[in-house]
Amino acid sequence: MIYWLLFFEFFKIGLFAIGGGMVTIPFLFDLTKKYDWFSAAELTDMIAVSQSTPGPVGVNMATYAGFQTAGISGGIIATFGLVLPSVVIVIWLSKLLSHYVENQLVKEIMTAVRPAVAALILLAGVELFKLSVTTWYVAAFAAGFFLLVHFYKKSPIFYILLAAVLGVVFKL
Repeated sequence: MIYWLLFFEFFKIGLFAIGGGMVTIPFLFDLTKKYDWFSAAELTDMIAVSQSTPGPVGVNMATYAGFQTAGISGGIIATFGLVLPSVVIVIWLSKLLSHYVENQLVKEIMTAVRPAVAALILLAGVELFKLSVTTWYVAAFAAGFFLLVHFYKKSPIFYILLAAVLGVVFKL
C-alpha cells in the first residue's frame, strides 16, 4: 500500500510541479502535513542534500523522500512517479507544439504560465527561509551569503563549499 501511495503522491507532484525542481517544494511541505513520512525539518535536510548532489533537484528530493519512507524500493517508485508525467507530457507536447508553434493562443498560454511558476518558486523560498533561519546569527549568515552571491558571481560550487566550511567552523 505504501508503494502505491508513494507513486500516486509523487505522480501528482510531477504532474503539477511546472517549472522545475524548486516548484516541488510546496508540494513536499504539503506531504509533511498529510503523512508522517518525513517532518518539515527533515524536508529542509532533503532540500540541502538534493541541491548538493548531482541531478535535478525534484528528482533528487523524490528519491530521498521515497527512500526515507520505504527504503530503496520507495526511492525508485517515488522517482518513477515524479518523472512519468513529465515524460508523457513532453512527448505529447513536443508533437502538439511542433504543429502550433506560431499560434498566438499557444504563445499567450506559455507567457501566462510564467508568473505562476515564479510565484510557486517564491513560495518555496519563503517556506524554506522560515524553516532555515531560526536565530539572528543564522539570519546574518543567510544575509551575508545573499550579498556575496549577488555581488560576486562565483560558481555555485564555491558557495556550497564555503557554506559547508563556515557551517562547521561556526557550528551552525
